[in-house]
Amino acid sequence: MRHWTGLLAATLMLTAPVAAEEVDVDQILTDRITRDLANIGIAVAVIEDGDTRFHSAGTLAVDSDQPVDEHTVFEAGSIGKLFTNILVAQEVLAGTLELDAPVIDYLPDGTTIAGGEGDTITVFDLATHHSGLTGLPPKVTERGIDNPYAGSTAEELVAWLAETELNRPVGESFEYSNAGLALLGQVLEQVTGTPYAELVETRIFEVLGMDESSIGADPAQAERLATGHDAAREPVGNWEMDAFNPAGGLRSTAADLAKFAAAASGATETPLAEAFALMFEQTRPTGDAGETIGLGWFVTPDDKIAWHNGITAGYRSFLGFRRDTGKAVVVLSNMVTEAGIEDIGLHILDPEVPLREQPKPREMVEIDPAILDAYIGEYLLAPGIVITVTAEDGRLFAQLTGQQRFEIFPESERRFFFRIVEAQITFGEPEEGRSPALVLHQNGMNQTAVRVK
Repeated sequence: MRHWTGLLAATLMLTAPVAAEEVDVDQILTDRITRDLANIGIAVAVIEDGDTRFHSAGTLAVDSDQPVDEHTVFEAGSIGKLFTNILVAQEVLAGTLELDAPVIDYLPDGTTIAGGEGDTITVFDLATHHSGLTGLPPKVTERGIDNPYAGSTAEELVAWLAETELNRPVGESFEYSNAGLALLGQVLEQVTGTPYAELVETRIFEVLGMDESSIGADPAQAERLATGHDAAREPVGNWEMDAFNPAGGLRSTAADLAKFAAAASGATETPLAEAFALMFEQTRPTGDAGETIGLGWFVTPDDKIAWHNGITAGYRSFLGFRRDTGKAVVVLSNMVTEAGIEDIGLHILDPEVPLREQPKPREMVEIDPAILDAYIGEYLLAPGIVITVTAEDGRLFAQLTGQQRFEIFPESERRFFFRIVEAQITFGEPEEGRSPALVLHQNGMNQTAVRVK
């Protein structure tokens, strides 16, 4: 993953290739649910040659016997960024937005970003995560994964944006930013005079017949809403995104997202075709081995697959399509499995992309809480990036600069693991009661962070 923040687009780390073959979707889902214990419930839609096929396995919750299906509601997380960006494309086509115009041109007079340093950030910079913005308001980061965005307001977001510092010059390079997409939602509201949720409802849901979807919670969905679970298979609460709805407040089903995917791929003709096409007219590199990004969509280095994923506290999602054939796939899961479900979607789209080997579930061990005091502190991972380790009620937490705080769990006295992502931390042998450094293990890399405080 790009660091460890929820609602991120995950870098797709894959194992060695295998020979292309017919994909047995049902067997893959059965393996993930029963053999690997890597999911609680999964719903999949495959759109190909004018037909939509649905596959599913597992249940609404770990303690439920009610099966998931194509009408089960999941938090779709950052897939919602595609909905925000197609609204942007519509406004560009209407002539009310210009991709290369500074966003402050569309915000109330007096709005400033990063003390003026960010006033040149364009609509395209926000859409492609090249704004230089990093992190989230303190009220969000301090809450960890326990419904962190609940109660956030546009006023608080704008006030924080005015005072925050840019991580790098505007437009210089890619850095994923939920705050940037939330700001893009504010731009849309200002330009149209319409609340974001209403824009999505009238311009996308109604146009595509997506009557099982919503921005935020919908009481009518309650009986069909899958319970989210962390990587330890423990139930977790749902997220209320509020001011961050444009970054990830989407809730939907495989049946509904299949309609969106079919429209995006051109498998079905819709009034949104021109807007979808515009989303790929301008692209930028993400810095990830030839990958590019347009208006929301990530595109693989071979220009073959366009995709986006989503991660919240208890759900993972994937939506992608083949740009050459129009084949499209949706994968929804109600568990934040450490290895992800993106490989399922990619493998269905291109069988030469292998499935990931699923890691064995990590087991938490009991340790003396007094040990934790040696690990508390701040560790410098890279210039401007610090891992802050804190303890509370015998539990240990780690927080990357500008990101949310997540609990880490002991698998030995010095090695801890995250449940939100596939990442671990090993603390150095304490010297005079303080660990001098830690090592972050993630995506096959071991990065040392030295204690600075």
